[in-house]
Amino acid sequence: MPSLKQIRYFLTVADLGGFTPAATALFIAQPALSRQIAQLEQELGFSLFDREARGVRLTAAGAVYRDRVLAVDKLLGAAAEEGGQLARGEAGVLRLLHSSSIPASSLMQPISRFLDESPKARIELDRVGSEVQVSEVANGKADIGILRLPVLRRDPGVVFVELATEPLWVALPKAHHLASRESLCIADLKSEPFVSAVHRERGGLARLVTDLCLRNNFVPGIARVTSRKTSMLNLVAAGFGIAVVPQSMASVVAEGLTYLRLRDEEARASSALILPLRPTSLASRFADIMVRRVA
Repeated sequence: MPSLKQIRYFLTVADLGGFTPAATALFIAQPALSRQIAQLEQELGFSLFDREARGVRLTAAGAVYRDRVLAVDKLLGAAAEEGGQLARGEAGVLRLLHSSSIPASSLMQPISRFLDESPKARIELDRVGSEVQVSEVANGKADIGILRLPVLRRDPGVVFVELATEPLWVALPKAHHLASRESLCIADLKSEPFVSAVHRERGGLARLVTDLCLRNNFVPGIARVTSRKTSMLNLVAAGFGIAVVPQSMASVVAEGLTYLRLRDEEARASSALILPLRPTSLASRFADIMVRRVA
């Protein structure tokens, strides 16, 4: 089987029309180049060049061989370039997960910046619960996750990078008796039904809110209809109860819905990036953008 080196030597001789200019271009001695071409011809079983006084000329068989291996050489060059782009974080697919309490709308700016910096890359975006994200990233099913803390299940195969905290707001039906106030305290919600319910084996926003209520000496009441997803805001708008949400979720607009800021000093939510121990270049690039964004 001809080696890649022999093929590239052959193409250089064919392009430059002689062994002397080809040897100069390849930075090798002419006798060594001649031996390599002779070995290639012997292995192929036919002559590639007619040797002439002023150089060489491709034989008919050599011309056909050149056309075929030239395509291979270009393919290998393209593969090397694409591999380099992937290694440098300029191309490829980034599998990005986010929690429902981190709406996709809040990620549009970093996503746009990432795509500007990596014009040959693309993103597969999926909404996945915080606890599930940990296992997805640890098992290589996703490249990076953005989740809401706290997370109960940790995995030694992932790294957490905490992002900046954000204030908590209360989502209320517009006709709610508290909706006319400028702001609220968490204690004001003691008698209200919450449309989000904590799961005993899960963290995320629901647990954060429950823990906040417990620190203020009450257990949040459970509405007749609950949800752990962004759809809980639709439940609030429909009058089933209230929800405490991060500021980024307060940008979600729904008819019949209003937001009030919680003025408690401890009413803040934290989020984090999760990365595998050896992240891809694309994941590292996106993580850098997220960290710079909140710095």
